[in-house]
Amino acid sequence: MTLHLNRQELLSGNEMMQILLLIHILAGIIALTSAALAVLSEKGKRLHVLSGRTYFWGMATIFLTAIPMSIISSNIFLFLIAIFSFYLAFAGMRFARNRKGVATILDWIAICLLIFSGIGMWVLAAIYFLNSNTQYIVLLVFGFLSITLGYADFRSYKNNSATGKERISRHLTNMMGGTIAVITAVLVVNPPFEPEWVWWVLPTALIVPFIVWWNRKVLKCSSNKSNAK
Repeated sequence: MTLHLNRQELLSGNEMMQILLLIHILAGIIALTSAALAVLSEKGKRLHVLSGRTYFWGMATIFLTAIPMSIISSNIFLFLIAIFSFYLAFAGMRFARNRKGVATILDWIAICLLIFSGIGMWVLAAIYFLNSNTQYIVLLVFGFLSITLGYADFRSYKNNSATGKERISRHLTNMMGGTIAVITAVLVVNPPFEPEWVWWVLPTALIVPFIVWWNRKVLKCSSNKSNAK
């Protein structure tokens, strides 16, 4: 009887994973599609706003499915990446809506979670390195990004500078960062060749320079307008 119950529980767990995975994949497709629409549409217009909101809820669904999947499979790596990915969408949406640039307690909690997840990635990277697991490279990169982006958002709020073009810059950085996470998730499902860590890092290496260029353009435009006045 006990053995029979355990098999039933195992089957139930497998079924739950399959359901969560299906929702997770569908949410990823929605998030990626809406992110593309947001990037290509005119900023501030209806399509941009609607696609941005759809993207956020897609990322929220990815997060809400990734957390139980990581717990069921005892996958700390997935757990930390889920926090990192969702924070970017959350912060991106917050900077889009929070025109006054005043942080709430929820913003501070989210920033702390991101930074602590980054530290957690570095700790896990050390464990992976000691066990000759090359995924430690991925954790080092994403840990660095977590701490760097978390500190940048913290500084913007602390200095009361998260307004105007800097607010747009933080919105852009976080939303595009979340998009990188979704693209990465797609690429690492069935990487065409080894080592796997290359596919984890490749989207970041290719898209981050574009984000930096776009940010400089936004901030330079703001600076030029200020000088003109």
